[in-house]
Amino acid sequence: MEQTPVHDNHNPDLLRLIPKTSKCIVEVGCSSGALAREFKKINQETQYIGIEIDDGYVNLAKRYCDEVHLANIENMSDVLYQQLSKADCWVFGDTLEHLQNPWNVLNKIRSFMPKNGVLAACIPNAQHWSLQVKLNIGEFRYEDSGLLDKTHLRWFTRKTLIELFHDTGFDILKMHPRIFNEPGRDEYLSLLQRIAKRARANSDEAVNDAIPLQYCLLVKPKL
Repeated sequence: MEQTPVHDNHNPDLLRLIPKTSKCIVEVGCSSGALAREFKKINQETQYIGIEIDDGYVNLAKRYCDEVHLANIENMSDVLYQQLSKADCWVFGDTLEHLQNPWNVLNKIRSFMPKNGVLAACIPNAQHWSLQVKLNIGEFRYEDSGLLDKTHLRWFTRKTLIELFHDTGFDILKMHPRIFNEPGRDEYLSLLQRIAKRARANSDEAVNDAIPLQYCLLVKPKL
């Protein structure tokens, strides 16, 4: 299956989470290298390594990454993993949800990550109000990009994201919602609040968790 269409935009919220003093960064799913381009403006001395599954994107990423490996992180060789074990920062920008088993990948990285290492990630919110509305009316159709990207294999909410990282041996240092201006949202939120109340759940929490489009996180290995 074709990957998410390539573009030259970077995620500024994810960029802000990456420690500026990182000595070696590995970005899984580096696409066009846009995030590497922006980080290099902050710290040119950082070794920035990309991993990309689509051979058509590798040459694009090489414009900004110090090196790019054509590989699937889920079946990557132990030799390459060993080469990348020096990294003190791993980045998954809208990538974990594309993996068959993100739990295995996170466990593997955590097993050799240095104690002072971190992992930055951006992951779409499956609880977003628009997805709840589409599911309610049976219009849950996959698209080329966005929340319903046809290459998404896993779905997470705020609560299950926290579980994902805790269960794979990480402590969450920061977790920021990405919220955008979405006209018409409030009328649906009031309905979702009523559903949560009927389900005897925390209705305010249910509304707040339906607003973010994505979550950006910075995590570290548990000591």
